[in-house]
Amino acid sequence: MKPELTHTSPKRLLNPASGFLAGYTHTLNPYVGCAFACSYCYVREMPVAKFRGVPWGQWVDVKADSAALLRRELDRAGRKAPVTIFLSSSTDPYQPAEYKARLTRSWLEAMADSEALQFVMVQTRSPLVTRDLDVLQRLGSRVRVSMTVETDLDAMRKLFTPAAPPIAARLQALQRLAEAGIPTQAAVSPLLPCSGELASRLADTGVQRVALDDYFRGDGSLGRRTERLGIRELYARHGLEAWYDRAALERVREELERRFGAERVRVSQDGFLP
Repeated sequence: MKPELTHTSPKRLLNPASGFLAGYTHTLNPYVGCAFACSYCYVREMPVAKFRGVPWGQWVDVKADSAALLRRELDRAGRKAPVTIFLSSSTDPYQPAEYKARLTRSWLEAMADSEALQFVMVQTRSPLVTRDLDVLQRLGSRVRVSMTVETDLDAMRKLFTPAAPPIAARLQALQRLAEAGIPTQAAVSPLLPCSGELASRLADTGVQRVALDDYFRGDGSLGRRTERLGIRELYARHGLEAWYDRAALERVREELERRFGAERVRVSQDGFLP
């Protein structure tokens, strides 16, 4: 079922960063809502989703024709200090609506042209990001693409995030980005049940580093938001209880560090800072 799209005209785009993303000056979200509808998404527990009256994943607001506004805001913000941006904190900037809207692309073009921009982290789980290799190359060292690969098992992807792109396609996208010289990282976040080959499969893409996180460190409430979403019960129904545990992250961390080296494996907030 395709989500219902609504075009909006926001008065402001740049939002001051805080909390988990306090290392940035701003966050940016080209869309409100997300068609990927991940079962564990912490945004489900936020007012924007809880009080919408429509299930998460079935609606998306598009901040249409807003690149000119972003350019003005970047110029204004840059007069005070260099601008660092996390794109995006509560949606996927390359969800299916982006195929036609090309909103994220227009924003990246605005950032590439801006002298105010110091750095932007592009957080996505969509191979569509490779469409914009040319713009990402223009940004050079001012950008990093963080591709979510929570597991190397597509069966787990289907269980937890059935509307999200297949794992193989994400690994291929990481390889294309790395080969094009784009700074990249794999975001194993939140960690889902995986095989012992995860580290090798990530390393084979040429990705430069890994960010590793779980529900207990990364959902903004020490795991309480995730509990309210019923994720623990989902693990239990499928005999995966051993993975719903803080110790799971440490097991996978050791495997990643053996393959990448400790300096290239970042945990929780440290993996997403500028």
